[in-house]
Amino acid sequence: MGILIGLVVTFGCVLGGFMAMGGHIHILFQPFEFIVILGAALGMFLVANPMKTVKDAGKGLLEAFKNSVPKETEYLETLGVLHSLMRDLRTKSRSEVEAHIDNPEESAIFQTYPTVLKNHDLTNFICDYCRLIIIGNARPFEIEALMDEEIQTIKHDKLKSYHALVSVGDGLPAIGIVAAVLGVIHAMGALDQSPEILGGLIGAALVGTFTGIFASYCIISPIATKIKVVREKKNRLYVLVKQTLLAFMNGSLPQVALEFGRKTISAYDRPSIDAVEQSTMNAGAAEKKAA
Repeated sequence: MGILIGLVVTFGCVLGGFMAMGGHIHILFQPFEFIVILGAALGMFLVANPMKTVKDAGKGLLEAFKNSVPKETEYLETLGVLHSLMRDLRTKSRSEVEAHIDNPEESAIFQTYPTVLKNHDLTNFICDYCRLIIIGNARPFEIEALMDEEIQTIKHDKLKSYHALVSVGDGLPAIGIVAAVLGVIHAMGALDQSPEILGGLIGAALVGTFTGIFASYCIISPIATKIKVVREKKNRLYVLVKQTLLAFMNGSLPQVALEFGRKTISAYDRPSIDAVEQSTMNAGAAEKKAA
């Protein structure tokens, strides 16, 4: 919703200001200039990026428009999964815990937290490091180094679409100039026409420059930045898991380890201690009922 409101304000102010100056809005409608600019930008995007990144850019655009950042429920469910797993790691046998992490889709713990189970990457991340804890040979600082490396890799992969769109945005002003030059070439072929016709052709050419700059700085770059913001906030879930499990490995009780993870959440989104306690208590009751 924020993106749509922003675009409406942007187009309204730019076009409204142009009309207030006495400009005629129909002059800006130059479909062939748009074809040159948008077609060249799309082609450049496809040449520069593998198809996986192209598809992920579409997914990123959808996430940006929906503002698909983690909500309090998702943070609480992630903490709840970790609490249940840490509790079982302390009190149950290795085989019982392995049953949860080897097949999370059929685990009573993960089924209690459907939001986490739906996030396959996060679920795999949790299960992988719980498995390392069960093995027991790795030391906490080794696990931390491995987690940092994987989180950095995940962040790099998730921001590929952002960097791809930024490259397109950076190139659009130059593509707009290309379209303008083509328009000027066309206008030069009509030098024998009346000033009204020649002026219209030159004006159409300049629309190309305007379109390239406007699309770059007012559309593509802001949307790319929004994708980056959403993806970085989603990446915080992995940091939450990291800090919680490391605190547990260093000897903290499950409820105390949760506080290490909770503190990694932005103050604007961080659930209260009472909310975390209530959530884990309710989930524990639900797990016992399911069992």
